[in-house]
Amino acid sequence: MANLNEAYSINSVAEAKRVYAEWAGAYDTTFASAMGYVAPQRIAELFLAEGGQTAQPVLDIGAGTGLVAEALPGLEIDGIDISPEMLAQAEAKGLYRSRIVADLTGTLPVANGTYHGFVSAGTFTHGHVGAECLPELLRTAAPGALFCCGTRPAVYDGMGFGSALALAAARAQITPPHFHEISIYNAEHDHAADVALVMVFRKN
Repeated sequence: MANLNEAYSINSVAEAKRVYAEWAGAYDTTFASAMGYVAPQRIAELFLAEGGQTAQPVLDIGAGTGLVAEALPGLEIDGIDISPEMLAQAEAKGLYRSRIVADLTGTLPVANGTYHGFVSAGTFTHGHVGAECLPELLRTAAPGALFCCGTRPAVYDGMGFGSALALAAARAQITPPHFHEISIYNAEHDHAADVALVMVFRKN
C-alpha cells in the first residue's frame, strides 16, 4: 500500500496515477486520520476568513478524497485531480458539484473565468505539482478570484512559486501575495513538526 514517503518520491504523471490509485481506498484512514492530517481544515478556515464564503464557485486543486471540501460545507465546489480513484472516494461522500480528472500541468478542461475561489492542500508539495500550473489556473479564474493554497516552504523555494508569484504580481495579474504558516498534522509521528506555507492572493 502507498504511503507518505512514496508520495513524496513521485517523479512522473504515471507514477502519481499509480500511487494514488493504490492509496485511494485507504487514504482517509491510513493517512488522514492515522497521522492527524489537519492541513485541509486549516486551509478551509483561512479561505473563509479571507472572504471565501462569497468566492463561489470554488475549484479544489488536487482534490483527492475531498478533505478540504468536507471542511467547507454549503459552498459550491468542483474538485480536480489526476486520480479518478481518489475522486471516486469524494463522490461516495457526496462531495463536489463536478469532479474533473485532469493533469494540472496541462490544459484544463475548464472555460476562462469560471471560478471565483481556489483552495488546495497537499498538491503543491514534494514530488507533486509546481508553479508551472499557475498560468492555467489564472486563466480559469474570474477577476477578483481568491486563491488560498498550501505548499511546503522548501517546495515554495525549489519549485518556482516565489518567482512565479513575484512576476505575476509585478505584471499586475494578481494582488501581492501574503502568507500563513500552519501545522500540517496534530499527531505524534516522524512528520509531526512539518509545517505548510499557505499562499493567499487574488486575481486582478
